[in-house]
Amino acid sequence: MKKIYTNATEALDGLLHDGMFIAAGGFGLCGIPELLLDAIKDAGTKNLTFASNNAGVDDFGIGILLQTKQVKKMISSYVGENAEFMRQYLSGELELEFNPQGTLAERMRAGGAGIPGFYTKTGVGTVIAEGKDHRDFNGETYIMEEGMIADLAIIKAWKADATGNLVFRKTARNFNAPAATCGKVCVVEVEEIVPVGSLDPDTIHLPGIYVHRIIQGTHEKRIEQRTTRPAA
Repeated sequence: MKKIYTNATEALDGLLHDGMFIAAGGFGLCGIPELLLDAIKDAGTKNLTFASNNAGVDDFGIGILLQTKQVKKMISSYVGENAEFMRQYLSGELELEFNPQGTLAERMRAGGAGIPGFYTKTGVGTVIAEGKDHRDFNGETYIMEEGMIADLAIIKAWKADATGNLVFRKTARNFNAPAATCGKVCVVEVEEIVPVGSLDPDTIHLPGIYVHRIIQGTHEKRIEQRTTRPAA
């Protein structure tokens, strides 16, 4: 089965359709599948629902799809670093389902593991809990969250081999691994493709069984916020 594709457009060929649900890796500006997001923008696919921690920033990550009004709904944990995200939400142009970060990661992981739902204390007594099943365990109240299954997962890794075994680099591991497992199809962009057998099995973060298509590309290394001391 062919897994390595020439570019993002080729890797997404036949997978995109209006109204689809996409799970995307990334946290802030770290580990964002930027090449695949650019290809989705160029494809013009619209009415998208995205599950992603915070949608990047205004001109990077999912933020570029917000600018073109291709996103209908975000399932996210954080809004603050993306002005257009915040503007569209406050103006009623964008539907937003808030999920605590741990809950979002676990919903992705549960979906990938075939677990339809789980109970958590996170969100009890807040707007997060509205309309959800409540149960008491050992005198504590929990709410039920559903496992997440996406039409497509797009993620970014550091290295891959031709079978799709992946290694993430440091904090770029973030939501990428759970997002990958919850997609019916997973497309990954990597910085380097290495020969099969060259990855130490103990260092593989995501086995290739979850990965369907791979591209290698050049990525932009952005710093979200930089604080330096005044010049002497």
